[in-house]
Amino acid sequence: MKKYVIIVLFFISFYSYAQEYSPIKERILSEWAEKVTPENVWQEYPRPQMVRDQWQNLNGLWEYAVTSNRAAKPDEWQKNILVPFAIETPLSGVGRRIKSDEVIWYRRNFELNPDEAERQLLNFEGVDYKCMVWVNGEFAGSHVGGNLPFSFDVTNLVKNGQNEVRLRVIDGTDDPDLYQLRGKQKRNNRGIWYTPSSGIWAPVWIESVPGTYIKSVNVLADMHGELKAEAVVGGLGRKTNLKVTVLDNGEIVEQKRGIENDVLLSVKNVKLWSPSSPFLYDLKIELLDEDGSVLDQVSSYAGFRSVGKECDEDGNWQFTLNGEKIFHFGPLDQGWWPGSFLLPPSDEAIVWEMDYLKKAGFNMIRKHKKVEPRRYYYHADRMGFLIWQDQTSGGSGGREWPKWKKLRALSDDYSTKNKNWWKSESDALDADWPDWAHELYLSELQTMIDVLYNHPSVVVWTTFNERWGQHRSMEVGDFVKDYDPSRLLNIASGGNFFEVGDIADEHNYPNPKYPLEIPLYDNYIKVVGEFGGHGWPVEGHLWDTTTNNWGYGGLPETKEEYINRYENTARLLGKLKDKGISAGVYTQTTDVEGELNGLITYDRKVVKIPAQKLYEIHEEAGLLE
Repeated sequence: MKKYVIIVLFFISFYSYAQEYSPIKERILSEWAEKVTPENVWQEYPRPQMVRDQWQNLNGLWEYAVTSNRAAKPDEWQKNILVPFAIETPLSGVGRRIKSDEVIWYRRNFELNPDEAERQLLNFEGVDYKCMVWVNGEFAGSHVGGNLPFSFDVTNLVKNGQNEVRLRVIDGTDDPDLYQLRGKQKRNNRGIWYTPSSGIWAPVWIESVPGTYIKSVNVLADMHGELKAEAVVGGLGRKTNLKVTVLDNGEIVEQKRGIENDVLLSVKNVKLWSPSSPFLYDLKIELLDEDGSVLDQVSSYAGFRSVGKECDEDGNWQFTLNGEKIFHFGPLDQGWWPGSFLLPPSDEAIVWEMDYLKKAGFNMIRKHKKVEPRRYYYHADRMGFLIWQDQTSGGSGGREWPKWKKLRALSDDYSTKNKNWWKSESDALDADWPDWAHELYLSELQTMIDVLYNHPSVVVWTTFNERWGQHRSMEVGDFVKDYDPSRLLNIASGGNFFEVGDIADEHNYPNPKYPLEIPLYDNYIKVVGEFGGHGWPVEGHLWDTTTNNWGYGGLPETKEEYINRYENTARLLGKLKDKGISAGVYTQTTDVEGELNGLITYDRKVVKIPAQKLYEIHEEAGLLE
């Protein structure tokens, strides 16, 4: 009898737990989203460039509340929201829009048995936008900025046994007074704008570190085999130095101990990283005390490569990688998913999408107006993609464009119709941002560079796009070139060009074009930063059948016409390549909400053009390296 009671109680408990979470099923979902559960959600280590063994995943079911922004605390808590998915997303289990005068609260308990000799770091990979954090009722810290990871040292707040973490989050999205860096998010999501993604939207975790520990480490490895590592040390103020060991398939190829917390070493007969051969060395990075004892150790990796440019025999500047010219060709990638918006539903989903792009012959991805979780760049590193990384855009309402005429040419006569695009520094216009908003912009820009610095895949920084929130362009450009001279700078993708950086970038839909006759760009790498955007609707795989779904140039009548349009734009890009253009970015990887111009449907269930067919088109157009 006792046996049957236990079984009944088990099933009652299981049924009750299952009822606590269910995704919103009114929208389309990817196959990976359909497999997500509270038990399997985002289990991978979030920071592949600096790995430690002692960590605890805090993803899963949390309690939540939505209150007025005047409320000091919630009157009651709701069950449940699935972290790390934003509250508006179907996978959160909530699917609720946040009003401008509302805030989101989060709460969960977790077990911890901290060692008194260690420190505890509470890590958030992404919380949009302003948050305050408490641990066991004590204030842990606050953070502003919705796009990048941050952490708090909670050593003095945690205890042995049950602990509670609580958050209060404000997300103004496109509130005109906030100058919030929000990318493609907009409350009135239509056209090129998408549903807001508020609150916790990326993994949450806690790690144990030694009393004196490696807080961060910058690694730069070049084509000559030289590797430079610089560590920032946290915790107790002890005298330390860094030791770096480089390994190839477990075999030590070089090892060196620095005088202080930096190391410069050289690897002989180095294997270089490139899209065609994305070789990565493993790194063991140790923090030593004066006696040589190991205080802390992290695992990492490095790809040896050098990013540059050179002028060809026809006077055109070209991208180089490891001293060789390389044509950058890839999709504009919004990085949005129907079940989870900013966050991919799983690690597997990232890999599947990149595998498709790789098989199609693309060697580059332009990551558009958002920063991905760090595992995305890890996969780009190991699979061999060149990443153009946009800074997340923002401004005071709308696009916050400087007040001047439309960018694009109205005909093929660029010299008369597109003058605003090619104006020089003295003529181009900046929006007027207050000092505090500009400082926030620079802070997020610098943090983005810091977070992604070690990834060999990241080769271009793009600071502004189609003049959205473009301001103090020369100052921003000079800052980026000075702060990270190892990469190239695209100051303004799609227009409002300023004479700073390395790239002059034109957008044209649907067919790629470029004003080659304008001498102002002769000292810059010429690229078509956006083109294409051919749309094709697939019934049963649309985000919203009631809205104005669209593609550039209008929607074709047949699937054959759709493919023919793609073939034509590929041929046109190939002709521009022959004339000195050094890159082309096709819009885009997938459909997103009302945009039907993806090579894949929004739910990733239908590939509109198979990878092998794309490869053949690209090869015939002369676009493959």
